[in-house]
Amino acid sequence: MIFKYKGINEFGKNVRDKIEATNISEAKSKLKTNSIIIQSIQEEQPSLFANISFSRKYKIPPKELASLSRELSMYIRSGITIVSAIKIVQTHYESNKKMKLFLTTVSTHLDEGKNFFTALESQEVVELPPFFIQSIKVSENGGILDEVLLELSRFLKEQEDINKEIKGAFAYPSFMIVISLLMIAFMLTFVVPQITGIFESMDQKLPAPTIFVIALGDFFSEYFTTILMLMVAGVSLFVFMMKQSYAFAYGVHKFLLKLPLFGEIIQKSELARFAYIASLLVRSGVPFVQTINLSANILNNLVLKELFVGASKRVVEGKLLSAALNASPIKIDNAFIQSIALGEETSQLQNVLTNTSELYFEENRDKIATLLTLLEPSLMLFVGGSIGFIVAAMLLPIFSMSIS
Repeated sequence: MIFKYKGINEFGKNVRDKIEATNISEAKSKLKTNSIIIQSIQEEQPSLFANISFSRKYKIPPKELASLSRELSMYIRSGITIVSAIKIVQTHYESNKKMKLFLTTVSTHLDEGKNFFTALESQEVVELPPFFIQSIKVSENGGILDEVLLELSRFLKEQEDINKEIKGAFAYPSFMIVISLLMIAFMLTFVVPQITGIFESMDQKLPAPTIFVIALGDFFSEYFTTILMLMVAGVSLFVFMMKQSYAFAYGVHKFLLKLPLFGEIIQKSELARFAYIASLLVRSGVPFVQTINLSANILNNLVLKELFVGASKRVVEGKLLSAALNASPIKIDNAFIQSIALGEETSQLQNVLTNTSELYFEENRDKIATLLTLLEPSLMLFVGGSIGFIVAAMLLPIFSMSIS
């Protein structure tokens, strides 16, 4: 539970902040421990937005979590304890209330004698990725917390950079598609009907392209609002079904994997993410079966996620991961399975996973660059061709009149 309070700190300054506790008595006890004289305290009521999202937990953006991990790693490597490191980092998030509350809560748990993993698991302010928490747990026990925090920071930063690259790469083509569709719809809805009146007064047979464009223009002009409403409803229904129906989302993800070129890019991107985080967890000392499950949880594609979760069950039965993946009805890149088999055979699975992830990330960058190189001129041809066809269809009757 989150409590809002007003009070006076040990320096005589007025403070207004939030604190996490299981009940109001515990909240008051924590504030007294921090030498705060309480003036008022009450439980924070969830906002309307929180009710809609069904969760009051704040999801830390990967970039912010990467920055936090890097800072903590730097301080721990400098010989500062995790308790002191958290208190130092707190001062960097004065403007971010959620992060400040999160760090304050973790700091309070640490002051109570809990270790870093337990403090992260006990807090209810933010939602952390399962692989992040489990990596902290194992690394803390193994005395390599600073190393793992740095690796987690690199992984999260790498994922953020890749997502930005993909979004940036497809920004221009997406913009071109939207603009071209709007231009075509505008011409068919507003321009073509204006010219149609001229042709109606002409006592001659119209060319087939002109008849087609006029019919299309009449259709768009009459049903433009309906089409727009259906598009909005369709998109809304799709988003709703993707969130609420596992079977629907699974079917969509399965279809995406079968798409030429795009399916291969999606699959290799997911396999690269799995390999990277799996190598990190193996290095941290996480049990292999748990490594597979935690790595599968970061995947966005439900088909591949189900594949690895099913494979982990076979690994529990004593099978090798490569054999479990090979026996699965869901087929993935054979080179990935062979790499896993090589790592298991040579006991160098961590290094093989790291190299595989780097290879797939690099391959995807090249494929996306090639795709965009081909996509841009194709879009220009589509836009120019579509508008050119409409204009030519409107001019053909005029040319026919001139010739006759």
